[in-house]
Amino acid sequence: MPDVVGYRAKIGVIVPSTNTVVEHDLNRIRPAGVTFHSGRFFVEATDLSSDEAFLYFLDLIRDTIPTAVRDVMTCEPDHILMGMSAETFWGGKEGNAAFEARVREISGDLGITSGADACNAALERLGVERIACITPYQSVGDEQVHGYFTECGYDVKRVHGLKCATATSIADVTPETIVDELRRLDGDDIDAIVQCGTNLSMVEVADQAERWLGKPVLAINAVCLWHALRTMGFDDQFSGHGMMLREF
Repeated sequence: MPDVVGYRAKIGVIVPSTNTVVEHDLNRIRPAGVTFHSGRFFVEATDLSSDEAFLYFLDLIRDTIPTAVRDVMTCEPDHILMGMSAETFWGGKEGNAAFEARVREISGDLGITSGADACNAALERLGVERIACITPYQSVGDEQVHGYFTECGYDVKRVHGLKCATATSIADVTPETIVDELRRLDGDDIDAIVQCGTNLSMVEVADQAERWLGKPVLAINAVCLWHALRTMGFDDQFSGHGMMLREF
């Protein structure tokens, strides 16, 4: 329900306790009259250095995400934005739908933006077919990303995971590293690059990369905001944060 500062909308943002990028990215772009309100869920095990550690991390956050959703609902938001993405890609389209259904058990009939669904909606809007993906994940996470987008009908040429050692160290990845990885991923065989992992700071780099690559580079935090705004019927456009918010 809007109030005097969020007089257009209040968006509840569900964020891992280890994440330092989502709130920064959203507030840099923030439309007038739209406010963001975080529900931060506890991450007990930050180690992501192996497939086994990555799976353990996911098992634990499945128990703490509902508490964050419950807490943020007390500010009476108009929409829920999931500021984490790995879990939303897990199990393909069916897995994402089941995840959103679990959130709706707490949030009711509010609209929900998940990273996986937002990226799919953006790719559909762009009309692209062949993609490559960059993630901070281990191989087990990259496989889920590949599977989700393949199931959505895209020809996934490459998925490159940075294999970040911890959930917090994802935010340590430098723009220079990301630029190098984007150049490695690019090729004449892809129409767009998709970034997964909301603690990977990439909005500004993606916006710049679209110019020198000549194709869409979808930074997940910008795409999630685009999806949330358009779902709520807002058509605000912004420069400096990627093609989706600039043109669509």
